[in-house]
Amino acid sequence: MTSSVLYDAPGPVTRRRTMISSVVAGAIVLVVIALVLVQLAGQGQFSAERWGPLLNPANSSFAPVWELLGRALVATLVAAGLTLVFSLVIGTALAVTRVTAARWYRWLVVTVIEFLRGVPVVIAIFFAARVLPEAGLTLPTLWYLVIGLTAYNCVVIAEIVRAGIASLPRGQSEAAYSLGLRRSQVLGSILLPQAFRVMLPALISQMVVIVKDTSLGFIISYEEFVRTANIIIQNLHNPIQIYTVVALIFILINYSLGRLAEAVERRLSRSRTTAAPPAAAGAVDTGAAGGG
Repeated sequence: MTSSVLYDAPGPVTRRRTMISSVVAGAIVLVVIALVLVQLAGQGQFSAERWGPLLNPANSSFAPVWELLGRALVATLVAAGLTLVFSLVIGTALAVTRVTAARWYRWLVVTVIEFLRGVPVVIAIFFAARVLPEAGLTLPTLWYLVIGLTAYNCVVIAEIVRAGIASLPRGQSEAAYSLGLRRSQVLGSILLPQAFRVMLPALISQMVVIVKDTSLGFIISYEEFVRTANIIIQNLHNPIQIYTVVALIFILINYSLGRLAEAVERRLSRSRTTAAPPAAAGAVDTGAAGGG
């Protein structure tokens, strides 16, 4: 058995104490959950009247509720998709500009990135919805939400892409420059494709953040998933049931994106691992040939 240099392996007494503490904590959590369920049942929160509009197709409200939720979910995913596309394009441009900028004006790019990173997403959305119309730029509500979300997420993606470029061996760019390639050719043909490959799991994970942030569209009256749920609650008066369904759908979407990121990361790691042995074998064969 090997011990970690960061901590000592727990002994029998510590493991026993940990197990007892875990059992006690788990029992307390189960008791709290049971008490909550009893209280909810006493208030009729599990009645067919409250869950019928969501679970019973024979209920008169079932079809209208799911039609509204379906349209709202599509609106949420459209806003998230547009935000991801624009954030990826603008973020990549910012990352490339920061990497290639001369020292005398690089500070300007860094200032823009740090400023947008420090602005709360709610403020960015509210600013887009209130200031842009005053400036004469009138757009559908969707685009104000997309602009606000893009303003924040593009700089996050810019840092992700920059980190991906920085993680690549410098020898690749030096070899490309020695062949006479221009800086734009080195970035477009060699560095950026590899950076996107390395940072793809992080980019997919950022999509989870974007999907959740679309719920902030309620501040500008965009008919996204959460705002539509609030409108339904005002008519059916079943907030626990509606919010439970909305939360489960969000969890399902974000969990799927998280698993996709993990699958991509495993696939990339596997491809790098399987690509390494042939090179090593070639080196051994060359060495053996040289020795012979």
